[in-house]
Amino acid sequence: MPRPEAQDHARSAESGRSRAGASLCFDAIGAPWEIVTPEPLADETVGQIHARIDAFDAAYSRFRDDSLVRRIAKSPGRYRLPDDAAPLLDLYRALHRATGGAVSPLVGHRLEHLGYDRDYSFRVTGDPAGVPVWNDDTALWDGVFLTTREPLLLDVGAAGKGYLVDLVAGVLDASGAREYVIDASGDLLHRGDHAIRIALEHPSDSTLAIGVVELSNAALCASAANRRTWGDGLHHVIDARTGAPASEVVATWAIAPTALVADGLATALFFAGPAALAAEFGPDGDVETVSVHSDGSVRYSPTFGGELFE
Repeated sequence: MPRPEAQDHARSAESGRSRAGASLCFDAIGAPWEIVTPEPLADETVGQIHARIDAFDAAYSRFRDDSLVRRIAKSPGRYRLPDDAAPLLDLYRALHRATGGAVSPLVGHRLEHLGYDRDYSFRVTGDPAGVPVWNDDTALWDGVFLTTREPLLLDVGAAGKGYLVDLVAGVLDASGAREYVIDASGDLLHRGDHAIRIALEHPSDSTLAIGVVELSNAALCASAANRRTWGDGLHHVIDARTGAPASEVVATWAIAPTALVADGLATALFFAGPAALAAEFGPDGDVETVSVHSDGSVRYSPTFGGELFE
């Protein structure tokens, strides 16, 4: 999983007041997490949460030498993926279609060449090759096995953290929890009877907000080009068609029923507008999006129900 250098730009809008209830704080996949519940979680549940996160990281992290992703990168072959892989890769297929190939899980080697590597060197090194075209000739996914024709370094950062939020929510649901907020550094999931207000942080000034939304039994995920940047025009959102970082959009937010979909859409918004995404994910009100562009303009879906400031 990618290691974010700073939190993404969704934050509580409750005038700095702490959320009521018990708070479980920890670091995971390189980012601070907080889980807020009415009562403290049982030790068994906390252990299950950490075990679920560890299993996900062991499979999908390109920052670990012992991960499944690293084994796949060493040589082509046929690899059985974890049982949780299907929703993640199926979403990637949909994002790939909706963005005309801009969103792809095959950008790992490109990110490393640009300096976003295991050592966080942040230096452009090695062969400046582009991103392999994602089709059945390079990586064939049949729902259980991934067959690769060449060494490929997967990077699931476009939607992986959001998906992990959903998986942690599954642990909470199984424990009997019915009210909680999971905040994985800007990837938020809310469950309960009382909505929470979330500020949409200004992409160039963290003390300001461009708007506010109410989140109720849904997920809000955010992405910003300036959150993981290490050089002139270098950041973590890569256009797989060109191998270059995105340049026309600087910040995005997406609300969806699951954090998996919200996180994926927050990345896809760097390359496709609300209409293109609605064609793939449906035009109904379950999905809301906002994006800030490099020219200062703000675009949002017709379904957006929050408040944007002038």
